Amino acid sequence: MAKQARDAEFTAYVASRGGWLRKVAYLLCGDWHRADDLVQESITKLYVHWPRIGVVENLDGYARRVLVNTFLAEQRSPWWRRISRTGAEPDVVSVPPDLDTALDLRRALAALPPRQRATVVLRYYCDLTVDQAAEVLGCSPGNVKSQSSRALDTLRSRLVPRPVSTERTTS
Repeated sequence: MAKQARDAEFTAYVASRGGWLRKVAYLLCGDWHRADDLVQESITKLYVHWPRIGVVENLDGYARRVLVNTFLAEQRSPWWRRISRTGAEPDVVSVPPDLDTALDLRRALAALPPRQRATVVLRYYCDLTVDQAAEVLGCSPGNVKSQSSRALDTLRSRLVPRPVSTERTTS
């Protein structure tokens, strides 16, 4: 395949799937600007290996795996540990029907450790099976199950409505 045709094929793929990759990246990191950086880095990696990717059956799965691995590698780097995002609210692109619930869910998702967050995104947003998520994460299915279980327990505990106190103070 000629380089020009390969480049056109790559450009068409990125144009059609870039938005989806950006949404997955946002769910992983909780910040639209950082999601853009993750997608850009992943797209660069895809471009470098594009001539060999032609034999891949599931191109979206391959791209998602590159994105998740890029996110997890960034989480392990010393550079990431020096950056602190405390107190920052996540960016909102559009107003969902229940904004408070969506923001609570995003905060709770952002509070999860990176591998648990990646597991939740792969299992429940990307709708992968346990085995598919294990393949993307490079771990055992049992590990995916335990990460999912811990993540869901944490999300439930953070999202349970707190009872409103009915006690009144008299002055």
